[in-house]
Amino acid sequence: MAKISIDNLRHSYLPFPNPDREEDYVLKKLSIDWADGGAYALLGPSGCGKTTLLNLISGLLVPTEGKILFDGVDVSRFSPEARNIAQVFQFPVIYDTMTVYDNLAFPLRNRGIPESAIDPRVKEIASMLDLTSTLHKRAAGLTADGKQKISLGRGLVRADVSAIMFDEPLTVIDPHLKWQLRSKLKELHQRTKRTMIYVTHDQTEALTFADQVVVMNNGEIVQIGTPIELFEKPNHTFVGHFIGSPGMNVLPCEVKGGKAFFAGQDIKTANTHKGSGQKCEIGVRPEFVNFAKSGIAAEIVKVADAGRFRIVETRAAGSSIKLLVPENQSIPTGKVNLAFDADHTQIYADGWFAGGKL
Repeated sequence: MAKISIDNLRHSYLPFPNPDREEDYVLKKLSIDWADGGAYALLGPSGCGKTTLLNLISGLLVPTEGKILFDGVDVSRFSPEARNIAQVFQFPVIYDTMTVYDNLAFPLRNRGIPESAIDPRVKEIASMLDLTSTLHKRAAGLTADGKQKISLGRGLVRADVSAIMFDEPLTVIDPHLKWQLRSKLKELHQRTKRTMIYVTHDQTEALTFADQVVVMNNGEIVQIGTPIELFEKPNHTFVGHFIGSPGMNVLPCEVKGGKAFFAGQDIKTANTHKGSGQKCEIGVRPEFVNFAKSGIAAEIVKVADAGRFRIVETRAAGSSIKLLVPENQSIPTGKVNLAFDADHTQIYADGWFAGGKL
């Protein structure tokens, strides 16, 4: 296992020295530390640079600028083999003509591990992934999720790896099986305590697997935090939009004396802002918006049933505001008043969390 550090990393797919503009870089000046044995996720939309970052860490790419360090050693130009990492890809990488047992044993046999040590290790991993009953079947006959379990097992079977990288490993898995494999990966991390980095665009996968989530957008790290921190205290409006279903309400506001005003009303917020010349907004998640006797005047425009709650979309001062209503609570019709939970309402300036706490 290893502590992984990224130091002023930038990457462009243009050949050196051609990248000379900021927009030429798919990754822009990243610095981050991942502790030995942690579970981390790189989360963001397609094209944000998360797979590029994973491939730089694993050694499939060489960075244009900056360093990648494993336990303080610069491995920026080391091969994947020299970095001693395992990587599980989006689509299963297995040998169809081999049995499940031989697929799992292959990484160990390739390193000259004696069969007496291979057998118990293969059986241990097979048990973890519910593959024991298929060990002596050919991989070609398995379902897509069975094949991906083999791919996961090949990444986990070696006990000496510095880190295990997962590049959207559940893409080919049927939706009803994804929850099972997500839970299994979390369990495996808790049992093995290896450094794991998981790339995904699916917030549910990231938030259920990782202790720390790195949210990326346009080649930059927007926020690093626990699932609770990302949900309750988004550092940027992008994080608020991207995480949560539905995402955070972001409303234009005017700031006077450090306080926010929306629809002509003073909105109590968890932070203040005294800057000027910036685009100011308030952000509040639907979970922290409620109907009230007095407050922001709004009109209900749509109600969607989401099972345990309804998503109510309202309109106020030209902006859409959503709130969640429990299934056992009645919903008024027509014109309503809305109130925001002050502890979970923040001011943002040019997209970023602004000022200091009240």
